[in-house]
Amino acid sequence: MSKRTLKLGLVTMGAGGPGQHNRWLDPNIPADASVNIQWYVEQVRKAEAAKFDFVFIVDSQYITKDSPPHYLNRLEPLTLLSALAVATSHIGLVGTLTTSFNSPFNLARRLASLDLISGGRAGWNVVTSGDAGAAGNFGLDEHYDYETRYGRAFEYIDVVQGLWRSYEDGAFVRDRESGVFLDASKLHSLDHKGEYFSVTGPLNLQRSPQGQPVIFQAGDSDHGRNLGSLTADAIFTHSASIEEGRKFKEDISARAVAAGRDRDAVLILPGVSIYVGDSDDDARRIEEDYRRADNSFEHALAEFGRSFGWHDFRQYDLDAPFPVEALEHARRSFFTQASRIVEFAQQGSLTLRQTVEAISASRRSPFVGSAQTVADEIIRWFEGGALDGLNVMLGHPEQFDRFLNEVVPILQARGVYRNEYEDATLRGNLGLPKPSNIRTGTSATGPAEPAERTLVSS
Repeated sequence: MSKRTLKLGLVTMGAGGPGQHNRWLDPNIPADASVNIQWYVEQVRKAEAAKFDFVFIVDSQYITKDSPPHYLNRLEPLTLLSALAVATSHIGLVGTLTTSFNSPFNLARRLASLDLISGGRAGWNVVTSGDAGAAGNFGLDEHYDYETRYGRAFEYIDVVQGLWRSYEDGAFVRDRESGVFLDASKLHSLDHKGEYFSVTGPLNLQRSPQGQPVIFQAGDSDHGRNLGSLTADAIFTHSASIEEGRKFKEDISARAVAAGRDRDAVLILPGVSIYVGDSDDDARRIEEDYRRADNSFEHALAEFGRSFGWHDFRQYDLDAPFPVEALEHARRSFFTQASRIVEFAQQGSLTLRQTVEAISASRRSPFVGSAQTVADEIIRWFEGGALDGLNVMLGHPEQFDRFLNEVVPILQARGVYRNEYEDATLRGNLGLPKPSNIRTGTSATGPAEPAERTLVSS
């Protein structure tokens, strides 16, 4: 068994994501960074030179005038990642795609296409879409309720994976002498008829060198954790402390075991902001300066309603008790997150102003200090069982460069992070096995079941 090594992902939000409305003012970031392909290529090539496992592209299906700059004007993930695929050679390419507003066949084909174009480097971040307003962009009167969103997601993933198994390995003979292009016995239809989807198949695309795209997931609710532990290869999360990280990792491991999977089947990859200074005090000053510069209370108040279905909190008295009745607007949105905000406000008897200030202030990053301090803390979390890797927020370019040039070499010297890529595929570099594709059945004319089906729950 090869030694366990730290995994690194790069999260790019160009002109600035949530809580970063003023980040685009940094002269080191192009004002059009979120739609500037040359900027993306430059950043991702730097990450690849540092042997990062993947770049992660976030996405959503709905905006308002109060959305952060990156959300207002950004490239569609698979289009962007396809361009990055031909500009890179080893780094993984992970895109966010929703199960709420895509057809399974179309999504399976698009992701499989990226996987082939990149030589086996594609990944899918599964989301159910919490922005309730997105329903109006897809011909729906209202967004799916919480139970339906996750019921669809479980079945959706099963359908997509079934489509990715349409062809067995070696199906394409391509023998000019015999005139045989396809071994038809290795092509199988899906013939799925479920509660939410009916999909015949087969998919008209062969498997990539890694078998199928790597599945990522990020939901933190009970439904989200079940979805991730049953279906995902890796989970994106956030942990404020090493103890919180360990608790989350242990919970996912227990759920995976209950689902019949290995306890280490799912990689845990928290998203982190990293600040590197000449000293620990200098790094904390840099962190505070950037946090103050990147946002304002006015922007925070306008954006605050996103978790509540973009309910406008500017209509309330800022210095009155937090309006707990606003939770009703989150029923078909980010309900888990909104519920935590309301509970936080109630427990502290906070006003709306105090709640917005506390939530928008963000928690101080645990990965702040000199290069040595940051490296030591990353290793402490990694060896302490709180994570398998990190999703590094690009943030300000100056800080990203310091992480690459000062922290990464220490991690490599300590033997916890690679010096060279182990494989040409994302799955191989993450240490994940290639999924089996042994099928029963005889042809595309009748149903065929894979040897191992993904567990489905609703």
